[in-house]
Amino acid sequence: MMTHQLLVLLIIGYIVYTIDIKKNYFPVPVVLVFIGLGLSFVPYFDGFRISKEIIFTVFLPAMLFTSAYQFPLKQLRQNIGIILSLSTIGLILTVLLLGLSVYFVGGLFTSLTLTASFLLAAILTPTDPVSVTAILKESGGSEQIADVVEGESMINDGTSIVFFTIFLTMYQTGNGFSVGQFMSELLLVSMGGVMLGIAIGWLMSETIRFTEDKRYQVMLSVIGAYGAFYIGEGIGVSGVLATVAAGIFVAYEMDKDIDEDTLPQSLDGFWDIVTPILLAVLFLLIGIRGAEYLTFSGWWFAIVIFLLSIIIRFLVIAVFIYGVPEWRREFKNDLSTITLTAWSGIKGAMSVALLLWLEESSAGQGELLISLAFAAILLSLAIQSIGIYPLSIALKKLQ
Repeated sequence: MMTHQLLVLLIIGYIVYTIDIKKNYFPVPVVLVFIGLGLSFVPYFDGFRISKEIIFTVFLPAMLFTSAYQFPLKQLRQNIGIILSLSTIGLILTVLLLGLSVYFVGGLFTSLTLTASFLLAAILTPTDPVSVTAILKESGGSEQIADVVEGESMINDGTSIVFFTIFLTMYQTGNGFSVGQFMSELLLVSMGGVMLGIAIGWLMSETIRFTEDKRYQVMLSVIGAYGAFYIGEGIGVSGVLATVAAGIFVAYEMDKDIDEDTLPQSLDGFWDIVTPILLAVLFLLIGIRGAEYLTFSGWWFAIVIFLLSIIIRFLVIAVFIYGVPEWRREFKNDLSTITLTAWSGIKGAMSVALLLWLEESSAGQGELLISLAFAAILLSLAIQSIGIYPLSIALKKLQ
C-alpha cells in the first residue's frame, strides 16, 4: 500500500513542477506543502507517516551533497567569512536570543521552561532556502545575497544538530547548561565531520580517475554522499557536515584538474533528476505529517514565535554587516541586504527532521512544543517563500 501512496505523491509532484508557471509568487515547495495538508484529510493517506530516520537517511544526504558540489567555488571563496560567521557565531546568537525571547514572551500565552524555549529555538534556527535563491536572482535581487543564504544553509544544518542534541538532553534529563561541554562537543562533532568529509571527498576524487564511464562516476557519487553521512553518524561526528565537506571537496577537484567535459555533466545529469523527486515527496510528506499538530489553541503564540525568529535573524545579520567594516563596504545598500538575507532564512527540511526527532524522543510529552514548532515552520514556508519575490522587487525600487 505504501508504494502505491508513494507513486501517487510522485505523480502529484511531477504535475506541480510541470504546471509551475507562477513560481516567482508561489514557489513549488509551498504548493507541495499545502497540497500535503489537503491530502492529510484523504483516507487513502491515513497512516502514511514520515519519520526522522527517513529524512536523515534518505532525503538529507542527497540534497546536501548536491547543493555542496554544485555550489560555485568562486562565490564560496568570496563569501566564506560571512557564511562561516552566520552559521556558527550567528547561529549561537540566534538560538540564545530567540530562546530567551520565546521564554519571556511565552508567559503571556502559556508556560514554557527555559530549556524548552531553547530547544524550540534550536529547531527553528536551521535555514532551508529551497527555491528562494533562484527567485532572488530572477527578481534582480543580489546574487551575492543568494549565495550567502545558500552557503549558510549548507553549514548551519550541521551546527544546528549539535545545539539541538545538547538542549534535547537537557530537556529530557533536567540537567543544567555547561558552556565547556557545549563548546567541546560542538568542536568535536563539527571538526570531526569536516575532516571526515574531506577525507571521503579526496578518496572519491582519486578513485574517480580510474574510469571515465559516466555510470560508475555517478555510482561513486552516490556512495560518497550517503557513505559520508552514514559513517559520520556512526562514529559520532556530524554526518551533515561530512556530506557537505565531501561535496565541496569534489567540486574543488572538478574545478582544478578533473575533465570538465565528463564528470560535471555526469553528476548533474543524475542529481538534477533525483533532487526534484526527493524534494517533491519530502514537502508533500511534511504537509501530510504536520496536519495532525495544527489543530491546537496556541496559534497566536506560534505567530509571535515566527515573527520573533525573523526579527532576531534581522538583528543578528545587522550586527555582522554593520559591525565588520569590510562587509559593510562589500554589501551595498545595507538595509536592503540585511532585510533580504533575514527574510530568506526559511525553515524547512532540517527543522522538520529535528522536530520529528523531538517527537520520537519525548514519548508523547511536549505536544505543545511540537505543535508550536510545526506551526512556525509552516508559517515560514508559506509567508517567507511567497513574500520573497515582491519584497526583493520592492527593495530594488527603493534603491
